[in-house]
Amino acid sequence: MTTDTSSFENVIKAIDAANADDPRKTEVDGTQRPFEIVYSERMTERLAKMYPDASEVLRIAARAQHIRRWDIPRENYPEGRNGYNDWRKACREHHGKVVSEIMQEHGYSQDDIERVVMLIKKEQLKKDRESQALENVVDVVFVDHYFDDFLAKYSQYDRDKMIDIVGKTLRKMSPKGHQEALALDLPDATRELILAAVEREKDTLAKLAAVAVE
Repeated sequence: MTTDTSSFENVIKAIDAANADDPRKTEVDGTQRPFEIVYSERMTERLAKMYPDASEVLRIAARAQHIRRWDIPRENYPEGRNGYNDWRKACREHHGKVVSEIMQEHGYSQDDIERVVMLIKKEQLKKDRESQALENVVDVVFVDHYFDDFLAKYSQYDRDKMIDIVGKTLRKMSPKGHQEALALDLPDATRELILAAVEREKDTLAKLAAVAVE
């Protein structure tokens, strides 16, 4: 890492400026704010709590995790899992491109830029410590701030299907991520759902924990 403090601060400011254009709004403490600004701040806050010694590139990747996501509308892709996966891939490519341009403008090396893009694309999950750390932060932020909305949106799903969805998320996390999620102040119904998924996935999670990178 060859940049100075001002370069990092300027990159964060540029990411926030890019996200400030989000037409979607969310209410926080009675104030309407751009959705992705709020999300990126929550990512930064959670990263600082879970990984206080996080590197500069990891902090940038966390802040830029969903940079200008509204540019790639979900409705432009077919319904169903294949359409969803294609949309997520397009989003990751877009996030990587936008943050690359910002980092280049502020003097970051190509190696640092490629590292941030790799993290945002969730490459080397379960093998790379920073990639796993970012996944843990993403999932804990989701549980803390967005899971209840997800449950409401997909209220047509039965309990078994929802437990299966939660279980797939648990598999992506490491034991540290599981501990952080369960330490949150969650509604009883949400906690019960997560614990049910933990019980269902306990054998798989035990195997993953044995080789987890933290």
